Amino acid sequence: MSAFDKYLHAVIVRAMHEAHEDGSATIDAHHLLLSLSADQGSTAQQVLASGGLDRAAVRDALDREFEHSLSMVGVSPAAYDLPRPSHASQQPKMGASARLALERSFASARKKDLRSAHLLLGILQAQIGTVPRALALAGVDQAELADRVRQTLNSQDQ
Repeated sequence: MSAFDKYLHAVIVRAMHEAHEDGSATIDAHHLLLSLSADQGSTAQQVLASGGLDRAAVRDALDREFEHSLSMVGVSPAAYDLPRPSHASQQPKMGASARLALERSFASARKKDLRSAHLLLGILQAQIGTVPRALALAGVDQAELADRVRQTLNSQDQ
């Protein structure tokens, strides 16, 4: 098992924990983003932090996206005492958005060259979904953040 394989496994395990805490049956791209933002010292975490996105900021953005989505169908979380998510009895499985993010990550470089920033780039390349909505609501320019990831990768390749 390569160093990147071990790293990817650790990211997915953290994402699985995030999904479990959310009461989600699937690991989605936003769980991967939370996992990367919590990975102290990684290039992905440093790029996110440079854009003002530490783990708490990512969690806040995702919470705002959830509230915004509810408000679009006429539900105000402030008006209801919504229960905390119940923890699923089974381990979360890989969801479609996470699989797509990983596929985009793997397509961006040869396996031996993959790093944490490639995972982040795969997440940021999504045009629709929870992550783009959360970043937009947080005032984060997703395209600019993706460009910053690409610049970081290019500078590391030299």
